Amino acid sequence: MGERVDVGEIEKNFRAAVNMTAAEIAAWLKTERSKSVGFMRPGEKESVGRQSGRRIVAILQKPKTARTAADLAHMRKVTGYVRRHLAQRPGEDIMHTRWRYSLMNWGHDPMRD
Repeated sequence: MGERVDVGEIEKNFRAAVNMTAAEIAAWLKTERSKSVGFMRPGEKESVGRQSGRRIVAILQKPKTARTAADLAHMRKVTGYVRRHLAQRPGEDIMHTRWRYSLMNWGHDPMRD
């Protein structure tokens, strides 16, 4: 049998992980700092994180009732990424780090924590 999906729990965790607005993420994705970080799959021109950021913007702009199973799966992926990445916080000032920029591509600005 399939796994039971708790939409409310996914939504709560996603909103905790994504602390930037759709407009903030969209503006961030246009910057050179955003483009300078992230894992690039062979043959692709944009990092996984930037692709995710665009998808997060689209999800945030949709009414909750219009979210698809694929949206919910991506929301879970975002939550997991942000949690794992936060656990790797560097010891130095994070303001201008690749670590922070990568998280921001996924909709989380650790300077707001």
